[in-house]
Amino acid sequence: MNTNIKLLIATCLAAASAAPALAQASYSGYYLDNYTHRYQLNPAMTDDSRKGFVTMPILGNMNIGMHGNLHVSSLVYNVDGKTVLFTHPDVPESKVMKNIHKSNELGASLNMDLLAFGFKAFGGWNGLTVSTVADATIGAPGSLFSLLKEGVENRTYDISDFGMSGTAYAKIQLNHAREIKQVPGLKVGAAAKVLLGFANVDGYFNKADLTLGQDTWTARTQADLYVNIAHAKFTYDYDDNGQRYVDGIDMDNIGLGGFGIGFDLGATYKWRDFEFNLALIDLGFINWSNTMLATTDGVHQIGTSDYTFGVEEGEADATWDKMKEDIEQLYQLQDGGDIGSRTRSLRTTLNWGVRYTLPYYRRLTFGMVNSTRFNGQFTTTDFRFSANVNPVDCLSASANFAAGTYGVGFGWLLNLNVKGFNLFFGMDRTLGRLSKECVPLNSNAELNFGMNFPF
Repeated sequence: MNTNIKLLIATCLAAASAAPALAQASYSGYYLDNYTHRYQLNPAMTDDSRKGFVTMPILGNMNIGMHGNLHVSSLVYNVDGKTVLFTHPDVPESKVMKNIHKSNELGASLNMDLLAFGFKAFGGWNGLTVSTVADATIGAPGSLFSLLKEGVENRTYDISDFGMSGTAYAKIQLNHAREIKQVPGLKVGAAAKVLLGFANVDGYFNKADLTLGQDTWTARTQADLYVNIAHAKFTYDYDDNGQRYVDGIDMDNIGLGGFGIGFDLGATYKWRDFEFNLALIDLGFINWSNTMLATTDGVHQIGTSDYTFGVEEGEADATWDKMKEDIEQLYQLQDGGDIGSRTRSLRTTLNWGVRYTLPYYRRLTFGMVNSTRFNGQFTTTDFRFSANVNPVDCLSASANFAAGTYGVGFGWLLNLNVKGFNLFFGMDRTLGRLSKECVPLNSNAELNFGMNFPF
């Protein structure tokens, strides 16, 4: 079991590391007018106070993040001054399981624009962005942690809600935004993207359950792993019965393995002191030319009723050996070959919200934005409430509170603007202590940094 779980995890993380970043702007700057990269969250949100900008190559918009609703402090505890795992007998089961969700998720992303610039022309604002996109997510059911904490109980454990997803690609993006003169206050924007795929991995446990009874037990598994990495090959090992199985991936020569297109659509509407906004980001797909499949090739099942422990010399040992081989085969993935091209949709994000400008001090605004990212079992949503201030022309800042799939968090952004230079720094999620008895670390943090040259 461990070998193939490690294979799934390693492959998924490899997809995220095949390219350096996930190109995305900071939600903490969503309502800061002079924050350069808002157009990546809504293509209608552009900085019209300048003629244009050019980013510092690679350092123009960098984001490093990890996310999840399963915090490190849910798995690691402090007992009598010692750091122990949640399985430690002195950590009460009730305390552990109240921090475990029905569906638990951990993920990571690295974010970076390679080059970007914007300018006014053609009746509106235009932009070109070259960036890389990569992230990886692992999901595990709460029943898995229940099994590990409870030990062997006489019941059925369904751990089929276990999956992994990872992707990495580069994109070339063209933006255009303009005001609609026929509808005062309305501004629309759009982006078209060419996508160059490096890697995509999807792993599923379609069936994985363990039924433990007083005198008998039964285990059933079915798993599939889809790998789209150009020039990559499976590596193999053999079990004690001489059966070959997939135990890793050789990725010495990674190249382009997929091509696709994508679109962003957005709009804003100003009415008195309110501004409403709506955007769909990453509508599109990537077609991967080759797909390697590793699979259990159907449902594997074993139970204690399948074995007879005889009293004759050697019969018991032979039965134990057969049971060991069958258990190993429950989780061994076989090479399913190259099954051809495979099309995967992008992880579309819906952003919508409203901003209110204080009438008596128009440099202060309050905003709410909801961001929902559609990604199958890993779909997430997040509400963010912010206070945004621009006390002087050269400085703006945002402080915000977020709540959603990944729990609650605090975000902030400082944005410095002087003639010919822009620097921003902040965090959409800030690391912090969850409780006194827990290790002071959660699984949500996102650092945002960038340097730009406005003109």
